[in-house]
Amino acid sequence: MEKWVLYAFISMFFAGFTSVIAKMGLNGISGELGLTIRTLFVCAFVLLFAVWAVPVQQLAEVSQRNLLWLGLSGITTALSWIFYYKALKLGDVATVALIDKGSVVVAMLMAWLLLREVITLRMLAGAGLIVAGLLVIAKKP
Repeated sequence: MEKWVLYAFISMFFAGFTSVIAKMGLNGISGELGLTIRTLFVCAFVLLFAVWAVPVQQLAEVSQRNLLWLGLSGITTALSWIFYYKALKLGDVATVALIDKGSVVVAMLMAWLLLREVITLRMLAGAGLIVAGLLVIAKKP
């Protein structure tokens, strides 16, 4: 197995825990406050990780283009988290998490448009199954 696949599975594992333990942490407080507290922990943890893992010389390699795209990514991440926590506070974890995973389809389309990544028939079938799953689970009886 390639290293990136292993990393993706580890990410999936932790992301699955994130929603459940976040919902538990929102008990008695607003989604906005919960997100703020969580983000402070994320920031501290990532900074400590960077101090450990990133060579100082790499700082000189950061370009304005890097800052632009990573800054935009940070803004979209923040917006995603804000609305995710609003949904998580009000909805069921499984349904909110599943709808959020529809982002796979959005990412596939954006990668095709902006990065010229190839979308195969297999990927289209997978995206179709994700959308079908979203429609089945998100629809209330």
